Amino acid sequence: MRTVFSGLLAATMAVAATFSAAPASADELEDIKAAGELRIAMTGQYPPFNFVNDKNEVVGFDPSIGQALGERLGVKVKIVTTAWDGIIAGLLANKYDAVVGSMTITPERDKVIDFVGPYYRTGRAVFVKEDSPIKSLDELTEKTVGVTLGETHEKWARERGGWEIRTYKGLPELLLELNSGRVDAIINDNIPVKVAIKSGEKIRQLETTEISGGELFAGIAIRQNNPALQAAMQKALDDIMADGTYEKIAMEWIGSDIR
Repeated sequence: MRTVFSGLLAATMAVAATFSAAPASADELEDIKAAGELRIAMTGQYPPFNFVNDKNEVVGFDPSIGQALGERLGVKVKIVTTAWDGIIAGLLANKYDAVVGSMTITPERDKVIDFVGPYYRTGRAVFVKEDSPIKSLDELTEKTVGVTLGETHEKWARERGGWEIRTYKGLPELLLELNSGRVDAIINDNIPVKVAIKSGEKIRQLETTEISGGELFAGIAIRQNNPALQAAMQKALDDIMADGTYEKIAMEWIGSDIR
């Protein structure tokens, strides 16, 4: 799940302080409906949750959830792709209306943004090549691990220490680096990597109880002080979870219900 690194969060909070001097519209829901468009952000680098297909379309679980929410709100959906480490700053700068991009709900984030949801859950895991001799985290000491820049997995890896850390833009790069042998392991949310394994990736998850992070929950990020928008989006999410739409989307992209 996509979670922001604490160092980047400090910069984001500085941006939030800048924008606090100019409050958001009293009701951004009205603005969105007047424009007839809900702008949602994601990286496009996190399959199967969001990625670019061979037709140059951003597809996956997140875009499908966003489209379903837009339908319930009676507006079209515009997908904006952006780098993960600046995605909250872009939200605060009004470059889009919401982040539907597998963002973890954290107390730190609640200081600068509000959440709708959660809309799915996952957990942290470490993966190695299928034929790797590595069986435990201890065996990764002085080895090289790959993480996505700006995710909480990067923060966790740096706090634990004992290995070399390399950062990348997203999961596709992580898998390439692991398969090429340029990193010995990758740290990521378990769901997208397990889906990749089902699709033929020759990698495996380390069987270990030493990984902190536990169960993580993804939410939809919006700017603060928007109760009408938050309530409307929460109702839309509740509705698609109740009428079978959510389960259909989850089965299409993930292969299981991940609520």
